[in-house]
Amino acid sequence: MPDLRQLLAPLLQGRVCLVGIGNVDYGDDGFGVRLAEALQASPITAEVMIAGSAPERCLGRVANGGFERVIFLDAVDFGGAPGAVILLDARELIARFPQVSTHKLSLGLLARQIEAQGRIRVWLLGVQPESLKLRGALTPTIQTTLELLHALLTAGAENCRLARSESPEPGSKPAETTLREVLA
Repeated sequence: MPDLRQLLAPLLQGRVCLVGIGNVDYGDDGFGVRLAEALQASPITAEVMIAGSAPERCLGRVANGGFERVIFLDAVDFGGAPGAVILLDARELIARFPQVSTHKLSLGLLARQIEAQGRIRVWLLGVQPESLKLRGALTPTIQTTLELLHALLTAGAENCRLARSESPEPGSKPAETTLREVLA
């Protein structure tokens, strides 16, 4: 099975939008927003949006932005070890997160709406949170994952021009891993 670096490289080619989702007041739930903020300050070719806890407010900008792919960045409970990462396409996202969500609209429903136009493919780059307690900071485990993903995404954006492989097939087995395994 390809590692996360290999899976992300083709997803970062072309017109890509990274959408940071989460509530920064609830510890690790703010992961997606914090990663998006870090990416906005980096030399990355993808457009980066911060949706916070209401990802539906970016729906119009995403739908009309001429993007080929949208990648949600979010803390999601998928039963992994804290800091583990999952990469899901829209079909897997809809199956795993159809309606139940801490957001006003579930990510599954949002992915369905975006992909309904047939032009944009949606992905989720999710991280297993350690703590969702009311606090402003990420836990050290999730902060480390954020730093590793930031490095992976910024390097991936630079290196994706060299990658000529096809994007992962929608519906293929989800990639679940820890970043330490990928970057070792």
